[in-house]
Amino acid sequence: MERVVHVVDDDTAVRRSLAMLLRSAAHTVETYVSAEALLEAAQMPGGLAQGCIVLDVRMPGMDGLSLMDVLSRRDIGLPVVVVTGHGDIALAVRAMRAGALDFVEKPYAEDRILEAVGAALESSREADRQRTLTLRAQAKVGTLSPREREVLAALVDGKANKVIGFDLGISPRTVEVHRANLMEKLGVRSLPEAVRIGLAAGAAGKR
Repeated sequence: MERVVHVVDDDTAVRRSLAMLLRSAAHTVETYVSAEALLEAAQMPGGLAQGCIVLDVRMPGMDGLSLMDVLSRRDIGLPVVVVTGHGDIALAVRAMRAGALDFVEKPYAEDRILEAVGAALESSREADRQRTLTLRAQAKVGTLSPREREVLAALVDGKANKVIGFDLGISPRTVEVHRANLMEKLGVRSLPEAVRIGLAAGAAGKR
């Protein structure tokens, strides 16, 4: 999947210069003159392409921190690299506390911004990999019966067969049967493999 670097900056010269630099490094770039323009694009069919956002923290209208808040509330989870002017370090730290992956201070060296963007894109790829693993694990857990899911959740919680049996009101032998059945349905041969799938699916603590 192609990743896009979404550059948000109200300064035309800075925006164009950064876009040229990123394209020279073989990145696909989309530019936006304001936070509002990015949000408008996000509302279009298909939304924002996967990738990352390079965001000027100080802009007229909606500033970078406010934009990050809106993105979070809309569950748009693209990694954000914040660009700050001299003297905006405290603001950049606030942005990182709000979820920004990194901040780069103007005037920045080319290798510094390219490094930050590269890390953000890798973070985006890793998030996609984790989402894929989660969906696959959830699909597998979805094939289990309600009782098998209860047993899996207890195994993920680290409980022994006797404790699981007591909690569920069934014999340890019945727990063993459910355990064997769920492992077969999950396509695993060992308990650690089953637990990994349960963890990936978010089975811990679910009854």
